[in-house]
Amino acid sequence: MDTTTYDKLKDIIKIYLPEDVSVDDITLNSHLINELNINSANLVDVVLDIEDHFDITIEDDEIEKMETVNSALDIIKGKL
Repeated sequence: MDTTTYDKLKDIIKIYLPEDVSVDDITLNSHLINELNINSANLVDVVLDIEDHFDITIEDDEIEKMETVNSALDIIKGKL
């Protein structure tokens, strides 16, 4: 795995974590909504930040598949 991409993704996600969730809770298998408690509005912001940082476009159907950190990484890597 490209740890640079993973680390950058964690940096993006941690901005939107609620106070009761630590950056240490982010793992590849973490569910963005159910485990990391990122609400749907913030999930849109996460996607926008990913698009900006990696200079990619994530389609609506891909956003629906972006349930875990690992699935987000797979989508990013597939576009790079």
